[in-house]
Amino acid sequence: MSEIITLLACLNPVLSYTLTRQLACIAEAMLAMSGRVTMLGLSRCTSQGGSYRTIQRFFSTQLNWPLIRWLFVRSHLRDKNDIILMLVMR
Repeated sequence: MSEIITLLACLNPVLSYTLTRQLACIAEAMLAMSGRVTMLGLSRCTSQGGSYRTIQRFFSTQLNWPLIRWLFVRSHLRDKNDIILMLVMR
């Protein structure tokens, strides 16, 4: 999980440490799962700190997803010669 937390470190300006840790736990569980992804399935695939209630709390939190996506893309996928076009649909 430390590798995922390292990748998500760029989100520190907009996410608290707790939310970053929860997102890392959920992302790791999603990558390990196959088939249908549910909150119960996620809680079963997570290691310590990924209870069903924790996953419920994370998904009920209001997050600025467009800003989170932009920070992630800007930090990891950006090259000086690249042009990035992002579209946010609501």
